[in-house]
Amino acid sequence: MNLIYNFSAGPAMIPETVLCKAKKELKNWKNLGCSVMEISHRTENFCQVVREAEKDLKDLLNISDAYKILFCQGGARGQFSAIPMNLLGKFSKADYINSGYWSNSAFLESQKYCNSENIFIRKVKNQRTYLLKPDQWNINDDSAYVHYCPNETIDGLSLYEEPNFKNKIIIGDFSSFILSRSVDINKYGVIYASAQKNIGPSGITIIIIRKDLIGYASKLCPSILNYHIINQHNSMFNTPPTFSWYLSGLVFKWLKKQGGVKEIEKLNKEKSDMLYQIIDNSNFYINNINKENRSQMNVVFHLFDSKLNSIFLKESENFGLYALKGHFIVGGIRASIYNAMPLEGVKKLAKFMLFFEKKYG
Repeated sequence: MNLIYNFSAGPAMIPETVLCKAKKELKNWKNLGCSVMEISHRTENFCQVVREAEKDLKDLLNISDAYKILFCQGGARGQFSAIPMNLLGKFSKADYINSGYWSNSAFLESQKYCNSENIFIRKVKNQRTYLLKPDQWNINDDSAYVHYCPNETIDGLSLYEEPNFKNKIIIGDFSSFILSRSVDINKYGVIYASAQKNIGPSGITIIIIRKDLIGYASKLCPSILNYHIINQHNSMFNTPPTFSWYLSGLVFKWLKKQGGVKEIEKLNKEKSDMLYQIIDNSNFYINNINKENRSQMNVVFHLFDSKLNSIFLKESENFGLYALKGHFIVGGIRASIYNAMPLEGVKKLAKFMLFFEKKYG
């Protein structure tokens, strides 16, 4: 079997060693004679998985005891509803920072629950897209919280400067950003992230919430989205996605073995720099995003001749490079290079890009 590198934006690559361990344990986990998928989530063996996953995530992100980690279902889209229903309190307004598709999706959902303000920070100057820095955001004095998404997977846009507003709860959709670089958790009221990019398989969503923000859910908030109820039941108010939880825990252990978030951040920069350097030194590949706002997770680009897109995708797949097709909204090419993508995979893509340019340029 030829070696394949999967550049899917999500569900994304899972580290090979994690997959091999899961395969080895699949039918006989902890010598129980059955799979981890088949045992009760309330057994001591599985509760140990839960405790270790929480501890490892705390270690990786330096999460203090002022925060609680919840493991939920429904993906990040579920949190688009859960956030306003849990955090509005006595307020009726919330600020939503709009930098692309996913932040706009969160805003649209929030309108069902509150008077939310859509604050556009995406601008174009000299034909290059850039994002306004937090100190340029037009935040409302009477808003309950500020919601933003630091990495837009479809658009290939990132905001690396963390917001810091006095007397404001900062909410971050970190689905494609979490564990890829160092962040100061203490600046946030809530961070949430669906798993299928840098954590593990789809099916589980991580919520890191400051403890003093729990317990203020609207009476209309469904129990399955109520942070207070989820916390009371140790994230097991309903039967959780046990296999996703188990695999996520294995990914946390793998990441610690790589040297943690600081080391993976260095590697992620090296990987993305390699691709952007090829793009910048070429008239064949085009990326019109300001360098300060280019995503390290999702490298989005176009070919100078759009007719070559389908040929690029076909030949790259024959080369062992999968899922490089850009999102249908923006088209072009998208290389998602999350934590699990090894440097060798990016080198192979870089080699192909140079080969393809020489052949068709």
